[in-house]
Amino acid sequence: MTLKAVIVDSNAISRGLLNTVLTDGGYEVAGQTHTSLLGYALAQKHRPHIFCIAREQVEDGHDVVEQLRAHLPKTLIFMVSGTLDAPAVQAALARGVQGFIVKPFKAETVLRTIRTTVLNIVRQHRAT
Repeated sequence: MTLKAVIVDSNAISRGLLNTVLTDGGYEVAGQTHTSLLGYALAQKHRPHIFCIAREQVEDGHDVVEQLRAHLPKTLIFMVSGTLDAPAVQAALARGVQGFIVKPFKAETVLRTIRTTVLNIVRQHRAT
């Protein structure tokens, strides 16, 4: 089974790079967009396994992470950012983000981050 992803980032170059990394890594990018609201609509349509969303879209006031947690609880949410300080990480985790992808993208790091997060979630579910 191929895991599906949706990418949300206002920067077209970042979207394209992440799309390439995920596609080359064996994921199916079902959709990509530049706003959190359009990203949420894509998530509703495609029901992705992985939802990569830029920090500015997480923090844009539309509560997309909370909406995804409520309506697509199995979707793994990764926040994408060039800067991740401890308060930002804590705030994102509290909202329901499960993983972090750091810009600039390094393909093997991105894929390892996703793989590790997926495995950790599977282990948590098996333990309960």
